[in-house]
Amino acid sequence: MAREEPLLARPSSERSSIRTAEEEDALLTGEHLPNRHQPRRGWPFWKDVGLFTWSLLATIAVIVLAVVSQHQASRGSGSKAPWGPGGKPTGKRNLIFMVSDGMGPTSLTMTRNFRQFTEGLPVGNTLVLDDHIIGTSRTRSSSSLVTDSAAGATAFSCGAKSYNGAISVLPDHSPCGTVLEAASLAGYKTGLVVTTRITDATPACFASHVNTRKSEDRIAEQEIGEHPLGRVVDLIIGGGRCHFLPNSTEGSCRGDDRDLVAEAKKGGFNYFDDRKGFDALEGGAEAKLPLLGLLAQGDIPFEIDRRGQNDVYPSLEETARTALKTLSQATKDSEQGFFILIEGSRIDHAGHGNDPAAQVHEVMAYDRTFAAVLDFIEKESTPTVLVSTSDHETGGLAAARQLHDSYPEYLWLPGVLANASHSSEYAGNKLKKYLGSNKGDARQYARDILEKDLGVMDATDAEVDVLVDPDLPYEHDYVFADIISRRAQIGWATHGHSGVDVNIYASSTKDAWPLVGNNENTDVGSFLASYLDLSLDDVTNKLRAKAADLSASWMGKLDDNMRTEGLDRYHGDFKRSFGVDFLKRSLDGGECGCGGH
Repeated sequence: MAREEPLLARPSSERSSIRTAEEEDALLTGEHLPNRHQPRRGWPFWKDVGLFTWSLLATIAVIVLAVVSQHQASRGSGSKAPWGPGGKPTGKRNLIFMVSDGMGPTSLTMTRNFRQFTEGLPVGNTLVLDDHIIGTSRTRSSSSLVTDSAAGATAFSCGAKSYNGAISVLPDHSPCGTVLEAASLAGYKTGLVVTTRITDATPACFASHVNTRKSEDRIAEQEIGEHPLGRVVDLIIGGGRCHFLPNSTEGSCRGDDRDLVAEAKKGGFNYFDDRKGFDALEGGAEAKLPLLGLLAQGDIPFEIDRRGQNDVYPSLEETARTALKTLSQATKDSEQGFFILIEGSRIDHAGHGNDPAAQVHEVMAYDRTFAAVLDFIEKESTPTVLVSTSDHETGGLAAARQLHDSYPEYLWLPGVLANASHSSEYAGNKLKKYLGSNKGDARQYARDILEKDLGVMDATDAEVDVLVDPDLPYEHDYVFADIISRRAQIGWATHGHSGVDVNIYASSTKDAWPLVGNNENTDVGSFLASYLDLSLDDVTNKLRAKAADLSASWMGKLDDNMRTEGLDRYHGDFKRSFGVDFLKRSLDGGECGCGGH
């Protein structure tokens, strides 16, 4: 018996139950069916072929144009996506970049809960920041999964990964052009406003280049204009006066006798160093560029402490408002706008100290500043965008803590933080000074600090013993902070940084569309450059060309032992106790989790 072919392979016929459309038409009309192998190719056929060909070519053209457009939008900036809703702005514009140093997602949770508790607000009343979150940022550096501020800020300023400790230099120790430098060369006015030393890592990365963040004297020199590109910063407000004063002067921390304040004035800077000088600016109405304001010898006090010294130190909100008005006024009749970095610097320090009371006040101060910037944008005639993020999270903060071996209750208690009127840093300095005087009842003095400054009325004898122990292996600040944290049931994983992703905020999703979603921290830097139509590669080339005429030490000392690329490995670190066992043995309740660095 012959093998039957599959049904669909059989040729159709009048006896077949399956006929082509042409066969059906022929049977219905009585017309002769043409030879199947020699179809007539009249006008309808060629019309269809033409339409198909035209559609194919048009589709290919659209795809090519889209690819080219996306490439050009991201060229030189590393942008991961083309501009979306609203499109990329053209013409004169301003860019405000805010950094909440050390602020992680839990910092927002803790502060939101604290504010609702202390102000009697409903659960739906949130922070201003909560309404402006658009994405998250991955924070690793080239040398570690846990970045430091220097590498984190280099990712923002240069749009490139580098090693922990690098101040706008790449892993090969060559300088990389920054957004602020590029903006200055393009005709924008520029500014730096911080609450830490102006020579600290984050501001340093936008206006200087050194191989290690420890070179703060060299950073100060570059910030006032001793820089391969000349002066690139028009407005500087922060702390760190000690790095600008000669070492023969009281309060100086410089390693040489250079007077950078005098040099800055000679170079044209208008200078102030106290509240009176700041107030004389009249909120920016009377400010003249270039402007240098050094409001503290070191860091400006934590907000929880500063609020009691408002006649000495202006708030971050005040300095930001003044800076924005100054820059807006200075660019009123120019073709270009301005770029400014505003940093809530000491959120990070509160995390390092594991001090939850200090941190909630730092975050609230930052939130008020964010709101003030939004207010400025609403009133500013020049198109302006605000982008805000953190370089990393500090402390491994958790709104939870297990105090005993038994299964814990689900609690954290913001009322404990509300009882504190000062930071643990303030309390630690106060006790240290008293102990150094070798007089009086140290135990009673420690109890007085706990009660009056931190609101802790039930300190145990063991806790007081630790505070007055002459052999305490770490700062008193840590003990004070842990006493509060345990009572509030706030947990900390480290006195250092963590590798957690951090949030990205913006004035609107439309303005910062490329940063929607999860991003690498370098994407933030790329966005800043792209928004202002700046080429960081061009600035890098100029830097390297200029640097060829400078001494080899212009970027400070080179640490040959510093790891610049590749992750470290496990070295049996768990064997090092860092003094934690000392406090565990000394405190009632056992666990504390507050070992030193």
